[in-house]
Amino acid sequence: MPADLVLHSGRVFDGLSLHPTATAVAVAGGTISAVGTDAEVLAVTGPHTDVVDLRGRLLTPGFTDAHAHTFMGGIEALACNLEGHRGAGGVQRAVAAHAAGPGRNQDWITGAGWYKGDFDGGFPDARVLDAVVPHRPVHLINRDHHSAWVNTAALERAGIDARTPDPTDGRIGRRADGSPSGILHEGAMSLVARLLPPVTQTTVEAGILYGQGHLHALGVTGWQEAIIGDYAGYPDAAPAYRSLAASGQLTARATGALWVPRGLTLQDIPDLIGDFRERRRINAEAGFPTSSAKIMVDGVPENRTAALLEPYEPVGCDCMPASAADRGPTYLSPEVLDAVVAALQSARFDLHLHAIGDRAVRTGLDAVAHARTHVPPDGSWQPRHTMAHVQLVHPDDVPRFGELGVTVNAQALWACSDEQMRALTVPLIGEERAQWQYPFASMLSGGAPLAMGSDWSVSDADPWQALHVAVNRTHPDHPGIPPLVPGEALTLRAALSAYTAGSARVTRSTAGILRAGLPADLAVLTVDSFALEASELHTVAVDLTVAGGRVVFER
Repeated sequence: MPADLVLHSGRVFDGLSLHPTATAVAVAGGTISAVGTDAEVLAVTGPHTDVVDLRGRLLTPGFTDAHAHTFMGGIEALACNLEGHRGAGGVQRAVAAHAAGPGRNQDWITGAGWYKGDFDGGFPDARVLDAVVPHRPVHLINRDHHSAWVNTAALERAGIDARTPDPTDGRIGRRADGSPSGILHEGAMSLVARLLPPVTQTTVEAGILYGQGHLHALGVTGWQEAIIGDYAGYPDAAPAYRSLAASGQLTARATGALWVPRGLTLQDIPDLIGDFRERRRINAEAGFPTSSAKIMVDGVPENRTAALLEPYEPVGCDCMPASAADRGPTYLSPEVLDAVVAALQSARFDLHLHAIGDRAVRTGLDAVAHARTHVPPDGSWQPRHTMAHVQLVHPDDVPRFGELGVTVNAQALWACSDEQMRALTVPLIGEERAQWQYPFASMLSGGAPLAMGSDWSVSDADPWQALHVAVNRTHPDHPGIPPLVPGEALTLRAALSAYTAGSARVTRSTAGILRAGLPADLAVLTVDSFALEASELHTVAVDLTVAGGRVVFER
């Protein structure tokens, strides 16, 4: 059969390595029909074949983002979007403009994207928002989605004052006099989020479609939605995904991780497993696989909710007092975590564990080891458990990823000394532990599978910004700052393989590798990235994205 699409005269990265001889790829019926030399592949062209001259550019599999919040990112981009608005003045201007815009008659102002690194101590005050919007309640989620910033009107609407106790899974930021500062950490976000106008399915669908377009323009053809379930004021996005899949508007290979609530108890586990089985069945039948389960083991270090083996450095912050016993929380006890991980594995769910602190990493690995011992998988199904973020890893735990077969789900863009790292993170964990951060190369050399994701909209969704940091361990905006633990840098081959074949593997997608008979998910880069200096990797972009044989983005 003649090919529908032929791309020739380039270089081919097949998802594992640079192909030694191939310069062209043919696509027919949504799958790859040939990978070979120009002469071999051009031989299958016909009168209706679309032919693309790569002109020496690199052709890769489409990227798979192994950890994204696509629908949230889309919704937030369509609301009061603070991305690119830096510092108190930038946020004030953005909020004031939004308040005066088309939604000026709405009750609440909602949005996201403020950056902790822009504020002393990481967290601003409600009074900054009061100065521009004193009467309407404002609710703004920060870039990492672990804290919310609200104004005084929102605090009053929620009845939060100096006497309000902290919830068990979060903290209310407080001023020196005990009054609420306007920052709500982790579970405390729900104190205000529960009052927000309901997010409709129409809004969720619009968010997914916005996010899909944004990701396709970056060469991303698949992703795992990292939280599917009610969380921080957002509803379960599965109905919207099912609707878009049915209508043909979902052009990406999207999968989802079902959210395990942080308040889970041992008694809740049987009902949770039954519910997850049924949701997995319904979603799969509609074309939206949800065969993973998301467990948030801990939080983030900047608000002292990452779980550490040893206490934080005695540096104060608004979220909790510094103390010798301050090691951060784990959201499930080891007993509950062991039991739910074992039950989920027995029910053939892959685990998607959020773990940032070294104690959270160890606790998560212990739970996987417990599950493998007590409910070993049968031969017909092998788990593809993944641990996302893995920021701080005790050296003793580095080899355990390979031993247990736990995939490192890396957000490589964070593995550098940016403003937040220098001003907030390192002072809290200390210089010695700072050298344990993001040990990607060591885990890979120890046999750990590697995948990559952006955590968009927490950070930039562009794979090439993350790949730049993975290879250089410096941020492209700060090239003069010394690299963060440079010995943990990855080669471009290893990093690019992680963002294609590695990420596709953990989402159980058959894409991610350019081979005849596999899905035609492709990205044509602006250049041959292997011909660039490492310091120029952040300049790489995408000229063409193909998903399932269909062009979904063209520059």
